[in-house]
Parts: sequence; C-alpha cells; structure tokens
Amino acid sequence: MKLTFTGDVAEVLDGILILEQQLDFEVTDDPNSLPVTIKKQPGPYTRLKVSLSEGKGEIVYGKNTSFFRGLGLFLEHCSASDAFEIEEEAQFTTIGPMFDLSRNAVMKVDRFEEMFQTLALMGFNTAMLYMEDVYEIEDEPYFGYMRGRYSYEELKRLDDYANQFGIELIPCIQTLAHLEEFLKWPAATHLKDTRGVLLVESDATYDFLEKMIAAVSKPFRSKRIHIGMDEAEELGRGIYLNEHGYKERLHIMINHLQKVLDITAKHDLNPMMWSDMLIKLASKSGDAHYDLSTEIPQEMVEIMPENVTFTYWDYAHTNVEHYVAMIQKHKAFGRTPTFAGGIWVWNTFATNYGLSLPASDAALQACKEEGVQEVFVTLWGDDGYENNYFTALLGLQMYAEHAYAKTLDRDKLKQRLAFCTGLDEENFLLLNKLDTPPGVEEDNKEQTNPSKFLLWQDVLLGVFDKHIEGLDLAPYYKDLEEQFKCSRNKAHKLDYIFDVPEKLAGVLSLKATVGVELKAAYDNDEKRELRRIAEDVLPSILEKVEDLRQAHRRQWLSMHKPFGWEVIDIRYGGVKTRLDTAIYRINAYLNGDIDLIDELEQERLFYHNIENSTGLGWSSYYYRMASPNVFFHVLPI
Repeated sequence: MKLTFTGDVAEVLDGILILEQQLDFEVTDDPNSLPVTIKKQPGPYTRLKVSLSEGKGEIVYGKNTSFFRGLGLFLEHCSASDAFEIEEEAQFTTIGPMFDLSRNAVMKVDRFEEMFQTLALMGFNTAMLYMEDVYEIEDEPYFGYMRGRYSYEELKRLDDYANQFGIELIPCIQTLAHLEEFLKWPAATHLKDTRGVLLVESDATYDFLEKMIAAVSKPFRSKRIHIGMDEAEELGRGIYLNEHGYKERLHIMINHLQKVLDITAKHDLNPMMWSDMLIKLASKSGDAHYDLSTEIPQEMVEIMPENVTFTYWDYAHTNVEHYVAMIQKHKAFGRTPTFAGGIWVWNTFATNYGLSLPASDAALQACKEEGVQEVFVTLWGDDGYENNYFTALLGLQMYAEHAYAKTLDRDKLKQRLAFCTGLDEENFLLLNKLDTPPGVEEDNKEQTNPSKFLLWQDVLLGVFDKHIEGLDLAPYYKDLEEQFKCSRNKAHKLDYIFDVPEKLAGVLSLKATVGVELKAAYDNDEKRELRRIAEDVLPSILEKVEDLRQAHRRQWLSMHKPFGWEVIDIRYGGVKTRLDTAIYRINAYLNGDIDLIDELEQERLFYHNIENSTGLGWSSYYYRMASPNVFFHVLPI
C-alpha cells in the first residue's frame, strides 16, 4: 500500500519510516497513492480519530504514541474496508509495561527496538526498565559485574529509539532492598545491612545512592524515576540492629525514604515507589500483604513525605472489589496511586493467562472506577527468567485495549493482537496449557508450575512425584507437543518463541511421570521394566532434553545478552548428568553390583500440602526442585 502523508508529519515521521520497513506500506509522493492527513491537536487532547472516506484518510491525535496506534488502526482497517471511522478516548495518562532486566535476561538493544515498534502500534506511551544492578556506575566495577549491565550509550540509544514513537522510558531501580546481586561482593560489605538490604543511616550508603541515581537517570529524557523500596522485610534486622539497636521499621524506612527523596530532588527527578511495605507496616501483624482489614493510621499519613508517588502492585486477584478497596486505602495518604499489574511470565515456562487475563481485567476496571491515571504492567523474571517477554504480548494487548476504551471489547482485542503481533490469541493461550495438565483446573488460578518442576526435578529423588501419582500426563504432553507443531508458522518473525514450549512438551511427554514409574517398578521388583527404563526411556529423555537445551540457547542468545544463560545451561546440564547417573545406578542394581538403590528406597512425600488445591503445587526456586539437599548455605547477613 502506498501512502502520502500531509499535515503535522514532522514529529512522527521518523517513527513512520521505521514502521514502513515492518508493515505492508510505503511512504511516497506518488499522486496515485492514498493521501492521509495527520492532525495533531494541542493541549491535553485525549481522543484519537481515524477515518477513510472517498479515497482520503485522516488521523487526528494528541500524544505521539496515540498517533502510532492510530496508524496501526488505519492500516488494519484499510485492508478490510474502503470506508471507516474509528474514535477512541484515552482512559489513562500513562500506560506501559515494566521489563524486568535484573533476573539474568538483559534484553539486547535491537530486540528492545523491535518491542518498542510493537508497543507503539498497540498504543503504549511509557515503559519502565527494572534495573537493580544492570547499569554502569563510574568507579563501581562490581555493580552489575558479569551481569550484562547496560552502558550509558546503550541506555541512551534505547531512550532515543523509544522517543521516536513518543514512548517515555523510566528507570526503575532499588534504593533499599532487592540488591543481593551487588551486595554479595566483598567490595560492597560496607553498604550491607542484610543479604539484600542496604545499611541505612550510613554516610557511605547515601554517597553510593547519589552515584546510583545520578548514573541511572543520566541517559533518559524522563524526569521520572522509580526508586523501588518493596519487600524490605529485613530492614533494620542485620548489621543495623547490631549498630543501632531495635527501632520500628516504619520510622527507619521513612527516615531513609526522606534521604533518598533529598537526592532525587537534587537531581530534579520525580520519584515513584512501591507501596507494599507501607501497607504491610500498617497491618496488625506488620507483615500482612494487602489485607483488606488494614487501616492506614493517621500517624503514618502525617509522617509520610509528600513528594513521592506510590505504586500499588497486585497481580493475583480477580474481583474488581478487591482492587477498588486497596486503591481507596492508598488514597488515605492524600494522593491517588499509580497501579502496576502483571502478566505471569515468571517462575514458569508457561505464561499463565488463565490468571493474568481475569486479574488484569478486574484491576483495570477498578483503576477506571477510582480515577487511577497511571498504569503499568510488570513482566517479572524471578529465578532466572526461563520464559521471555514476548510471550506476554497477549496480556500487553489487553492493557492497551483497556487504555483506549471504557469497556474492553474482546473481539477488538483479538483483531488488534493479530495485527500488532501477527499471531492469534490461540497461539498465546496454548502456552498456558504447559501448566494445566490433568490434575489442574483449566484457568490455573492456584499458580501451579509443573512445566518447571517436572523438568528440573531429579529422576531418582522425585521431589514432586507424590503430586502426580495416578495422573496420565504422558498423552497430555504428547498431544500438546503436536498442538504446538501444528500452530506454528516458521515464516513468522516471532515463531521462535514457540520452539522451546514445543520441545518442552516433548520432554515432559516422557519425563513427567518417569520417576513415578521407576519407583513403582523398583518397589514391585519388576526388573524387566527397570531395564526398559534404563535402556530406552532415560536415553530418549536425554536426547529430548538436549534438543530443548539447544532450542532454549538459540532463543536466549538471539533475544538477550549471554550473561545469565550459564545459569540455565547449568540446569540443563544437571538434568542430563542426573539422567546419566540414574541409568548408571539402575544398571548397577540390575547387574548385582549393588543390593539396592538407596534413592528409590525412600518414601515419596508431598513437597507441600495440596489436599485442598486445584493445582499440582508450586515452587519458586530451581534448587528446591532439583534436590532436598544443600545447594548453598545463605547466612542471614
């Protein structure tokens, strides 16, 4: 399609020319092309109008990002109609994803640029980069050492690229807790209270925070910064306690917060912070997370600094009333919070859309009801980021469609997803099935993650085997493998994100229940079955695991910097060497070299109680799945 743009073109031309290379249109002065008039409305214009009539197109917009959404809508409908008129109203002033770059998966700059193109078409105007220690600080060589940290030049390039689409990049860092990966170094001992929490009320800490905030804010145009401060339960309970004695965490935190805000003010920055610690400290127990009975005490309101915006994060509730109640509790501080939901890509290979979509829908309805104007959607990567950001695109599209309509239109959501990503809703929902085999309710609201623990658990030790006894998982995963194969289009640029799920389903079609089968054969003295498992089944699993590892390696190295892949590589190596040892141990028993297999003599117990659960269990950590034995010993400080 040939298009000639006239009107207010200058501000958006660079973005148009980038998208021209990705979408099926050509910018030209050819008099036979389709003319499109661009009109930018001044002031806080929140409407977006896109039309085609009598061979002439028009896009009327306010912010640059809404133009690119409008361009996408125009191209989408041009292919289906020669006349249309679309009008949308922005529901939020800020809408954007938060990319977790601190759990080993540091996205390559060029892949980020591809993501920004998709975000622009969807209509996002903001993105947060969550960087605990993956940016450079001058004279701090251990900060982000061997972690794939971004240079100033890389962050500046990302900011410049996103700006072409009107997308504001906001650095999201930590200024209190979640700094384990830096504080582990002996060079940082003087800054450490506990394993992951900074030592507050220390001059050295605030000198370091000044360098941190100056370094991370420098590459970005935005004057906004997220200073973190979530999940700091250990605050004041380590070195600080030894030096200062016991003090209430609320007062420690408020004093620290004020000093951090003094630094952000010095650098002319507008800070945001996670609010969970404040709600926890206001609860009766001092630790309850978003307890609806919690009341914000007036004392807390009075001592809270005013020059910080609270971010209320919540990912797991599916009823509007819960979010409304929690937003109202935040308003007790005299300000409306920002909100951060989540698409569950973390701690699993299987993006949990069964929970993510209803939770997001409820949260965004509540945000509209309560007048929340700034909304983010988090893509966390806990425990090494075995999943990836691109599997969350369906969830991101839902946020975008909510952002431009009072009521979500699910048919429009599907159509826009197909245009913006080239993939159908069914492609993404197939990912959900990796964690919903027999024994799990269809929507997986219990957050069970068998795709992870059935892969990483040991064949001989079977930490989760008790959870899957009696379940016919092999045909389920074999069928799922075929569903992935049939759904794929290798010509599509995002097809590679389905290679790992397909091959994982193939592995699980053999490995999911092999531990249960092995134990049963051993207990029943079925030596022929033991030999079959040792000679046929386990070698076949070994081959499939290697195919999966190679697919995962291709995906990782095309999408992320190499740092952090070694963690996943070691996990695959662990699976393979333990399979080899299992073969060795079984053969030693069958050959009479040993009288028994000690590992199989052990009774199988539940990892945790799932009697009243609709899932198969959950574990957040690889090392707990792989073995009940000591991987490492973590001291409290």
